Amino acid sequence: MVAQAPRSMGSPRETASAPASPSAPAPARASNQARSPGAALAGQRESGLQEQYSNLCMEKSQKINPFILHILQELDEEIKKGLEGGITLNIAGNNRLVLVERVTSEDFWILSRILKNCLYINGLDVGYNLISDVGAYYAARLLQKQLYLTYLNLMFNDIGPEGGELIAKALHKNQTLKYLRMTGNKIENTGGMFFAAMLQINSSLEKLDLGDCDLEESTVHVGCMLKENHCLVALHMCKHDMKNSGIQQLCDALYLNSSLRYLDVSCNKITHDGMVYVADVLKSNTTLEVIDLSFNRIEDAGANYLSEALTSHNRNLKALSVVSNNIKGEGLVALSQSMKTNLTFSHIYIWGNKFDEATCIAYSHLIQTGRLKPDNTDVEPFVVDGHVYLAEVSNGLKKHYYWTSTYGESYDHSSNAGYALVPVGQQP
Repeated sequence: MVAQAPRSMGSPRETASAPASPSAPAPARASNQARSPGAALAGQRESGLQEQYSNLCMEKSQKINPFILHILQELDEEIKKGLEGGITLNIAGNNRLVLVERVTSEDFWILSRILKNCLYINGLDVGYNLISDVGAYYAARLLQKQLYLTYLNLMFNDIGPEGGELIAKALHKNQTLKYLRMTGNKIENTGGMFFAAMLQINSSLEKLDLGDCDLEESTVHVGCMLKENHCLVALHMCKHDMKNSGIQQLCDALYLNSSLRYLDVSCNKITHDGMVYVADVLKSNTTLEVIDLSFNRIEDAGANYLSEALTSHNRNLKALSVVSNNIKGEGLVALSQSMKTNLTFSHIYIWGNKFDEATCIAYSHLIQTGRLKPDNTDVEPFVVDGHVYLAEVSNGLKKHYYWTSTYGESYDHSSNAGYALVPVGQQP
């Protein structure tokens, strides 16, 4: 579908190539860089974000989005109380606590005009909205102009291949963004190829989430770029339809990578044959600390490959999730044995597999002896009629991957252990 542009602005490509208006003043790039966040806050107290937004909407004949207005009003009130820099602006469309009018590309156009001068805002969450390729163009512009933004969440918008290209190309020069979430945007292989190329050039991005972006063929290219990229710390590639050949090529790249600590390849089509390559990487790789293999099909054979590597070779991996992998007692017990000899291996998640009595006894013993802390696994033992069973508990590597709890601690470490073990920017 061709992206529809905001009124009188043209498509992203047309806007990008259009000559600047001769009457428009040159952007004061140097002065923006020179301003400190403290100075920006002082200026903000004179003219609040809410007022700036309302005035700009009137100037551009753009309808005011009441949700954006409400969020900016709350932020203005916090600033008046003396809030310092380092703010994440949360305008996610799945907010269940206030009435939400989802942000469109036109809304984001106005918002980006305001945020490019807000040096004290270093995080922006506009996930679950209606931002299309046109909005992606303004997101790309924002990445080029806002020099303090370290976190950008665009998950589950309507960004396609063209928008993916624009954002990826903006990251060729951006040196501040550390964490980008593109989760759920259907940028497809075309957009994925541009992100793969970006990883060869960008030297600041530490965490990239391309989960559920309809990447298949380009998954291989993204993985291969790990040979060249030595700043990426966390890579999420869930729901890529990745098969054993894909994980093989990804593992081949990891031999030459010296930075990646968190690898998420959950919800793919990897079997026990693919675990041969993962196990071999674990025998030589010295940086990987968290691997998420949930919702694949590695079975007992795959679990045994991993167990052998963790028992005899690897002393760096801290957390492993093999949730729902059709593993039976043999493989699950083998993984439990790894924890007895490998003291670095501290977190394991096994729910959704086929527990037998030996499995229940093995993990019960690990927990009762203190080798496996209750917060570091997703099962807990209980006894009925003298037999040990395992019940599920709500712990995991990324329980809040798609949503954030509206009560209790938003980023509880036991529910989001992967983010706690490998913290990068805004969590999760």
